[in-house]
Amino acid sequence: MTRSDLVEELAARFSQLTHRDAEFAVKAILDAMNDAMVRGHRIEIRGFGSFSINHRPPRIGRNPRSGASVAVPEKRVPHFKPGKALREAVDQRTAEL
Repeated sequence: MTRSDLVEELAARFSQLTHRDAEFAVKAILDAMNDAMVRGHRIEIRGFGSFSINHRPPRIGRNPRSGASVAVPEKRVPHFKPGKALREAVDQRTAEL
């Protein structure tokens, strides 16, 4: 599902929302989540899952073409952990297929 698919689904489910309003709502939610993660906050949506930041320490990597050692700097990456309800729903629906 893409962002535009999500907007279409939201507009279809709630007839009082115009396509533009649904697009604004999706953009506002994603922007708020993005801002919170940039500030280092954890996001928890009950029944869906949680988003957090993982820290990857610096390491020595290899250039696959030349084989030379390359220093890879430390970085922070987003991490998603699905909630119990989402895991069970996915497991149940995929078992039915």
